[in-house]
Amino acid sequence: MVDWRAVSKVRVGFFSFTEITDPGEHRSYNEWHQLDHMPEQYPIPGVVYGQRWVSTPACRAARAVDGPLLAPIHYVTLYLMGEPVEETLELFADLGRRLHGAGRFHQHRRSRLSGAWRVTAMRAAPRVLVSDEAVAFRPTRGVYVVVQSGPAAPGAAPLPSPAAPSGHDGWAHTLLALPGVAGVWRFGDLGEAHRRRTGGRVVTVCFLDEEPLRVAAELGAVAADGDGRHGSVEFAGPFEAITPWHWDWFDDGA
Repeated sequence: MVDWRAVSKVRVGFFSFTEITDPGEHRSYNEWHQLDHMPEQYPIPGVVYGQRWVSTPACRAARAVDGPLLAPIHYVTLYLMGEPVEETLELFADLGRRLHGAGRFHQHRRSRLSGAWRVTAMRAAPRVLVSDEAVAFRPTRGVYVVVQSGPAAPGAAPLPSPAAPSGHDGWAHTLLALPGVAGVWRFGDLGEAHRRRTGGRVVTVCFLDEEPLRVAAELGAVAADGDGRHGSVEFAGPFEAITPWHWDWFDDGA
């Protein structure tokens, strides 16, 4: 098997778990993020891809674990980054400051948890045909996200072959085998400088090609216990894909 570290250009995932603090500002937040903020990230060397998903009121109700830190969130954003990692992260942060200074930053948002995590595992379900390294770029209907308290095991290895699950990695392979799960990527510790922001947490993302609410209960039954080696589960829940200009999930103030 080819080592994904040798062929994948993705090294880091930058997450933001975001709460909208004014219920009337969801449309303006989505307009700002999709049409202004996210496009500005792509000229940065090392920014490979970006995606954002929404926890609709129905998704919130379907969460299997909803700890106090992340209970208020409405969205999760993921930027995939490659080399040069540290320079990319510095430019990413500098751009945020410049956009904020120019009045191009949404004022009714709060990131409950954000920072850079190292990609520690990539795995695609055999049925989807695309490679482990490519599955994150495949269109999704949504994602199922699990956040564990950490700390991550230093030097965590990629998941073994689906044909030979073993030990705690059997948890991820159980997720992969569930209907609608196209792939599983895991993100862990990027080092001391970043651990201050991430708290040593581990984030697992299941990329879905089925409607998230149709598979949330089965995924939640597996995800709620975590993998047994990365600490207790602080959050486990589904998010739906976002279609530009279709931002009406919270129009009733939910």
